[in-house]
Order: sequence, then C-alpha cells, then structure tokens
Amino acid sequence: MNKFLLAVFDNEPAADAGMHALQALHRTGDITLYGTGVLARDAEGLLHVRKGLDTGSDDGKATGLAVGALIGLLGGPAGFALGALAGTAAGALRDFWVAGVGIDFVEQAQRSLQAGQVALLAEIEEEWIVPVDVALEAAGGRVMRRGRQELAEAHNDHEIEALKQEIAELESEASAAGGAALARVKAQLLAVRSGQDRALQRARDRVEALGVEGHAKAQALKAQWAQAQGDMKARIDGRIERVRTAQQARGAKLSRAWGLAKEALAP
Repeated sequence: MNKFLLAVFDNEPAADAGMHALQALHRTGDITLYGTGVLARDAEGLLHVRKGLDTGSDDGKATGLAVGALIGLLGGPAGFALGALAGTAAGALRDFWVAGVGIDFVEQAQRSLQAGQVALLAEIEEEWIVPVDVALEAAGGRVMRRGRQELAEAHNDHEIEALKQEIAELESEASAAGGAALARVKAQLLAVRSGQDRALQRARDRVEALGVEGHAKAQALKAQWAQAQGDMKARIDGRIERVRTAQQARGAKLSRAWGLAKEALAP
C-alpha cells in the first residue's frame, strides 16, 4: 500500500540512522522508498528543512512530489515557503491534493513534532508494517503513517460543482434584474465564466501530474527489481502489479472526471 511515514526523533543523528534504515529496507525489497525529507523544529517552534527532498532516482521530482507537498503543509500558515508548491493559500490547496492526506494527519504530525525534535518524512510502498516499525524504533523513532487518499478527485468534483452552482444562481438573478442591477450581475457572470478555462486547466494539470508521478514510480520499482535477487524479485513483481493496477484505475477515473468537468462547464 502507498503510505506516508513520519518518524519523530530526538536529534538529527538518530533521524539519519532512521533514514539509513529505510534505505536498507528498500535494498532488501521489504519496502519501496519513493522519497524522503527531514524537518526540525527549533526552540522557538519554527520548522526548518534539514535535508531536502531525496529520492535517489532520475525521476526524483515526480516520485518526490507528494513528500515535497507534505513538507509544505507541515510548515503551517507561517511556513508555507518550505514546500516547493506552496507559498500562498492556493499553494496550500495544491499541496493537499498532491499529498493526498487529510488535515487531521497534518495536525497530528505538527503536534507530534515538539521543539528540539527532528522528523523524518517518507513515502513508501509496504505490505506490512513490522519491518519499518522495528527498524525505525530501533533508531529511536516514534512512527506514524497514513495511506495516501484520492483527494484530487474530490477536489475536482467540488470545484466544478461550485462553479456550476454559482453560474446557475447568477443566470437566475440576471433573468429577474434590470437596469444597473442587470449590468452588475452580467459583469459578475462574465467574471465567473472567465474562470472556467482556468478550472478546466487545473483539472487537466492534475490528471497529467498524477500520470507523470505514476510513470516515475513504475520506473523506480523497475530499478529496484533490477537490483533484486531471488525471492525478492517475486515480492517486487507483486508490488509492481498492484501499483500498476491502482495507477491505471486512478488515471481512468481522473480522465473521466476531467471529461465530465469540460462538458459541465461548456458555455
């Protein structure tokens, strides 16, 4: 299953040991490690990036997109600049759909990381939790995890439905208005409709970004398989098939959603 890990350590050397433990599990095939990052909270409570996004692959930007987004979210309202996609409220919203986590996970992670502590973030594929928990706890980490959710689809649906409702309400007002009021409503209607193309482009961007991410993860799994030996190859084969099936289903769902959005917002 595709998951986020957040392991809290009391110091950076311990977090480094946790990082090495995850890399070792990747080499043995117990997990597939897509990306990692390390954050630290200082004595004043501010977050700092100690180790930037690391994926260890040529497709790093794509495989590490979700971890980068989560880094931005954990920075909170005063720390959005931590994330590659963040920096504004719109950036924060993009981070949520890229990361695929709910606000409850972000808040729990923020509460878990106290002043003076260090957090190791990672996105992984794992079939069972024991190898990771044992390895990170041995390094002094306290582990929390969350499966990535399909928030992009829900966000698309909500945005399109909100636009349709606003347009319908303005059209109803326009039919009953006259004079200066009608001119004002028409101007507002024009402004809302001008945002349709941007909404469609955002929906299309989400489809394309998730497609690029899926391809990059497939390549990462293939590279891991090429280095595997014996039974490990069979284990990774099963993982590749599960990831491929999930990505195909998600891509088809998002493509349909984009098509429906385009139809719904057609003038």
